[in-house]
Amino acid sequence: MFLLRDQSAHIQSAWEQIHNHLQAQSSVYVSAVSIIEDFSPHDSEVDLVVVLGGDGAILRACRQMRLKQLPMIGVNLGRLGFLADLTPEGFCKNFALILERKYKIVEHLMFECKHIKADGNVDSYLGLNEVVISSAGALSMIDVELAVDNELVTTYSGDGLIISTPVGSTAHSLSAGGPILKQDLQAFVITPICPHTPSNRPLVDNANCLYSLTAANVPEGAMLVIDGQIKVPYSAGDRLEITKASVTFKLARIPGFNYYSRLNRKLGWGGQPKYGAE
Repeated sequence: MFLLRDQSAHIQSAWEQIHNHLQAQSSVYVSAVSIIEDFSPHDSEVDLVVVLGGDGAILRACRQMRLKQLPMIGVNLGRLGFLADLTPEGFCKNFALILERKYKIVEHLMFECKHIKADGNVDSYLGLNEVVISSAGALSMIDVELAVDNELVTTYSGDGLIISTPVGSTAHSLSAGGPILKQDLQAFVITPICPHTPSNRPLVDNANCLYSLTAANVPEGAMLVIDGQIKVPYSAGDRLEITKASVTFKLARIPGFNYYSRLNRKLGWGGQPKYGAE
């Protein structure tokens, strides 16, 4: 099963390259191709979903699958590509291994976020990267109170607060100064955004806990952001409850994958400076 990010020329060109390679394989038949938003996992019985796009496309595909998560492999047509790290050429080169199922399915933590509004209505979101309360367009501080398993931790004052999975630790959380977690850990990272108090440092805690976020005084324009893609207003009296999801994100890794080598390559870790170099 192939899922395309959209119908842009860039994506269609990559799909044509891969499709031509597949047509040259006598034992291969492409059963279905779909745009991510049109895909329903309940309509398909597939062994592996190939996502053409980037990490953002994988995040959308994950949410689209909801409680029926299928194994995925990503072909990166975006930028960094921490999840979708195969090029179209790399996919074709490794296709024999994929066809023979010589890949490893690695399961990653997902979260459920309940947005309990002041009026009593509840919206639930399934996500892979992070939950963010942001002062956003308010251009002012927001005070976010964090409780873990109903025990008060602290109140963060700043531009907002991020609760991230290990997969999401290399996304918004990293930009805000959070740590990098190996993706198979069962933990959440709490990272303040531009904290007013420098002693408010990122915190790592167990994924089996209940994380509750409240804000008594919320500036107009504050937002709840899920995976950088779902953005809804956040108001005074609202509460967020973040827990480990009942499903996991299943990522296919071909032989030879090395997490730290990928971090080195994607983040441009250069090692020791070249002292004396011109």
